[in-house]
Amino acid sequence: MKSEHLKHVIELNIAVLLVSTSGLLGRYISMPPPVTIWLRCLLAVVILGAYIWYKKIDLKVERKKDWVTIILSGLFFGAHWITYFYALQLSNVAIGMLSLFTYPVITALLEPLFFKTKLNVKHVLLGVIVLIGVYFLSPEFNIENNHTKGVLFGLISAVFYAIRNILMKKKVANYHGSMLMFYQMLIITLVLWPVLFIFEVKPTTNDWQALLVLALVTTSIGHTLFVMSFKNFSISTASIMSSVQPIYGIIFGFLLLNEIPSGNTLIGGFLILTTVVIESINSRKKK
Repeated sequence: MKSEHLKHVIELNIAVLLVSTSGLLGRYISMPPPVTIWLRCLLAVVILGAYIWYKKIDLKVERKKDWVTIILSGLFFGAHWITYFYALQLSNVAIGMLSLFTYPVITALLEPLFFKTKLNVKHVLLGVIVLIGVYFLSPEFNIENNHTKGVLFGLISAVFYAIRNILMKKKVANYHGSMLMFYQMLIITLVLWPVLFIFEVKPTTNDWQALLVLALVTTSIGHTLFVMSFKNFSISTASIMSSVQPIYGIIFGFLLLNEIPSGNTLIGGFLILTTVVIESINSRKKK
């Protein structure tokens, strides 16, 4: 049993590490975010489709209501990625990832709207701490400042991601993680294809290399492993693990892009990650 538990812990940590590469790759790719996301999803559809065919994973959706949830979650997932990549391009890996990681607390604030539960005062207090942390991330709240724009896009991305996760929360137990990711990638690919006529599409050799890594490592393997980990861990435990993603991202940004986080960024990041850990621990105690 101990060896099996250790295996699950290692798998979850590998998933978190792989997903955290999105920050570095998002900064590395030079194309407009909508085009990047479309190509990322197209490649992920091919990779996941091949894996599903090889493993003979069932693609059947049992109920029509599940289709609605899967489609909506795909749309929110795509919106999350696009706004997140804009946040990365406008600021840096540290600010982009730390702004995004307000999503666990945002999730706690949004859940009462979806599940008709009472709003917890502790969640409101944590939300205030998150806003203070976001304040430290931006050097000045001037809409003309790119770092401020990066923080705003990161926060919008966090809202989209929180809604997507809430929608998918009850579906993970009924369907294979690869199947859910496949349909979400397919939906995003179909919805975003018009961007090819709006933006200039001229990927460089470096862009293609980064896209392949993004589609295979970050998306097909990382996100699928993370979704599947919910079968072995509670969502609160997985959230605690995932809260180290910005730290991985900042380390990648420092080592490979020479992006040195400022003191204010570290303070803001500490406050945001503290709220994530507190909320995760509280959720686990409730369960």
